[in-house]
Parts: sequence; structure tokens; C-alpha cells
Amino acid sequence: MHLLTASIIAFATSCAVNPVTGKKQVVLMSEAQEISMGQQSDPEISAFFGVYDDPALQKFITEKGLEMAAVSHRPKLDYHFKVVDSPVINAFAVPGGYIYFTRGIMAHFNNEAEFAGVLGHEIGHVTARHSVVQQRNQMLGQLGMIAGMVFVPELAQFAEPLSQGMQLALLSFGRDAERQSDELGVEYSSRIGYDATEMAGFFNTLERQSAKQGGNQIPGFLSTHPSPGDRNVTVAKLAQEWKTKLKLTNPIVKRDAYLKRIDGIVLGEDPRQGFVENNIFYHPVLKFEFPTPQGWNFQNTPQQVQMGPKAGDALISFSLGGTGTMEEISQKILTQFKLELVESKRETINGLPAFMMIADQKQEKGTIRVLSTLIEYGGNTYSILGVTELSKFPQYQPVFLSTARNFKALTDSDKLNRKPDVVRIQTVPQRMTLQAALQNFKMPSDRFEELAILNGMLLTDQVEKGTLIKVVGK
Repeated sequence: MHLLTASIIAFATSCAVNPVTGKKQVVLMSEAQEISMGQQSDPEISAFFGVYDDPALQKFITEKGLEMAAVSHRPKLDYHFKVVDSPVINAFAVPGGYIYFTRGIMAHFNNEAEFAGVLGHEIGHVTARHSVVQQRNQMLGQLGMIAGMVFVPELAQFAEPLSQGMQLALLSFGRDAERQSDELGVEYSSRIGYDATEMAGFFNTLERQSAKQGGNQIPGFLSTHPSPGDRNVTVAKLAQEWKTKLKLTNPIVKRDAYLKRIDGIVLGEDPRQGFVENNIFYHPVLKFEFPTPQGWNFQNTPQQVQMGPKAGDALISFSLGGTGTMEEISQKILTQFKLELVESKRETINGLPAFMMIADQKQEKGTIRVLSTLIEYGGNTYSILGVTELSKFPQYQPVFLSTARNFKALTDSDKLNRKPDVVRIQTVPQRMTLQAALQNFKMPSDRFEELAILNGMLLTDQVEKGTLIKVVGK
């Protein structure tokens, strides 16, 4: 009897009715499980990217998101919306109603209608349960990954593993799912009064940004989506149909209001969170620096800095070491990674107390060797781990030591006072081309094309007197 009941429950879970299509589909997750997954993933995603510090912008995305969710196919879900602190142009959703926009994508919208269309698109991924269906086949496993590379499996445990939340954030959808979300984005944004044709213009911005980067760094929002040209035609047609259906005679665009809202948003990397220049990592807030190996991939998150050669056969990770004496922290590292101590010693690195140890982890396929360095500075204990296979340790040990022994206090005033670029909104004083306007506001010529994309215009476009445009300031 119990087995029969379990089978019925399992069948009900796996064959659910899609809220958007009304058709049955095979999924391996109930709505309660979906919500639970989102609740667990949200802190992991927020910690990985950091939440962008702009309460007014966070309030705006939440208010618009809830307004749109109320007219969606799943209005009773408990939705959550956040702007995360990443320069990448992207937006994504995870199961259970958790939706994230990067500050990078917020900076590239040029009106509220563009924003609303993409917001509706992401809500569409949730209402159509795309993440749930895709998650069935595409969880990546606990991999250590940075900057598009994967460490060899033996080292992955020492890298920051992709949490369940980040795996969900990285899920990509097929073109059918993306087209469906485009349709839902048009529908939902139209239902709350926006001009959905503006969403098509934003696809052009994404396409231009991708072309500018040589196609090597395709924005995540574009990577698995139908081509922008196809989408523009489809979206424009759907938008007109919804305008007619809803009798929208004067749909909302709100260009000036949106531009004023993002005045001051950080554009690109934020040096206050640490930055690399000439193979040296500088952290102006915590006031330290250390060298990064030339040619290695690099990733900086709020939790740690990770570096690795393209082969993925070595790793350097930098993070806070925790509390306690350096000997106590070292013992925790030994325990955490099941390491056997080979040797250890206290030393001084650039006038700072330090503790260095070499330890091994025995694996079935061989031995992993770890060079651990702890350094006390500014009230914190920092941990630098260099990890590779025992056979390759002689090759990589000098690189590990160079990074650790060149950690020092940052005193260069130029690096300490480095400010991020921010979007500034200016009013064009008279009718002129966009290029002339950028020259008028003394923008550097090597950034003209970047600024044209940021404004969703061409440099040759005529801009009327009194028009608001984006420029870059500090």
C-alpha cells in the first residue's frame, strides 16, 4: 500500500500542468520543491555577486517586478527581485520566483519600456517553469570554475565550488524556451501599460556589444537566444497585437525618468572591490596588493580571488583565513581538506607576520600538494593557497611563492584613490550628432563607440536640443 501511494505521488510530481501552456509536462520537481530551491539558491547567488548598493534602484525593480508578476500566469508565487553587483550585461531567473538583473544591464537600458520587456522575459522563464525543466538535465555538479575554465577534478575541491544556486544561475535554455519568454515578456510588459516594441531595440544593443567584443564575451542574456534580427521582427509584431488587444493608445516608454534613475550607476568593473593592473591585484579598501601570475585566468568575487593557468592543473586562491592564531587556522585548513602536514614555519613577509606550510592530500590517482600561506595584516588574517599535483609542484612552487611573498601593504595614492566609472546624465545643449555631443562633454574619443552602444544610438544620429544622454564620469 505504501509503495502504491509513493508511486502515485511520484507520478503526480513528474507530470504537472504547465501554467503557461496548460499542457502536461514531465518535471521532477513539485512547486514546493521549486520554491525551496529558489530560497536556498538566493543567498548563494547574492553572496557570489554581491547585491548592488542602491536602495532606490532595488525598490524600483521590486515594485515593477511585483506589478508585472501580478498579471502573469503564476501570480501567487512569492517573487523576489534584485540588482546584483556585476558589470556583465545579464539578467537571469532561478526556480521559485527569484529574478536577478546585473547593474551592467541596468546601465544599458535607455528607457523603462526596455527594462520592462526584459523583466517580463525573465518572469516568463519562471512562469513557464523553464529552469525546472532544464535543471532536470543540466546540473553541472560541484565543479571548480573560473573565467570560463574548469580545474582538473582533483583540484576542484580547493576552488570555490559552484553552489547549487550558481549552477541554476548558469543554466541556459533552448531557443524554443527563449522565444516563449520573449512572447511572455511582450505580454506581461504590455499588460502593465509599457510599449513592448522597445524591447526589440535592446536586443540590438546586445548584438552591438557582442560584436564590439569580437564575439568572445557574448552577454549571457544573448548567448542562447534567437538572433536579434529575428527577435526584433517577432517582438514588434507581437507588441502591436497586444497594443490592439489591450487598446494601448499611448503605451509607456519613460526615457527621461529611467535615465535620471540610473544617474550615478557604476559602469564596468568597480576598483573598490579590487582590480588587476599590470599583473598586480590591488585592493584600495583593504589596502593590500599582490602579484598575479602572467597569463593565468582570474576571478574576483566577494568571497575570494581565484587564479589558474588555462590548463586547469594548478590553482591559487586568496581569501580571509578566519579567526584564531595562524597555527589554529592552519590546523583548520589541514582538517578541512584532509591534508597531511609535510613542513611548516613562521616567517615575516614584507614586515608582516606570516605562517607557511606544505601539506599533502593523498588521492586514489596520486597526491595533491598544497602550499598554504597565512599573513596577518590590518586586523585580518589572509589565506593564500597554492595547489597542484605533487609531480607538478616543482614547476608551480616558484609561482605560488612569488604571489605569497610579494603580498604587501598598498601605499600608492593613485591606486588607493581609484574611483569607478559611473554613468552621468547630461542634457544636449543644441541639435547635433551624438558624436558632437560626446565631444561637447569632453568624452575621450576612444570611448565614443562604447558610449554610442550605451546610449542605444549611432554616433551619426542627430540628437535634439534638450535630449538626455549618458556619458561617463567619476
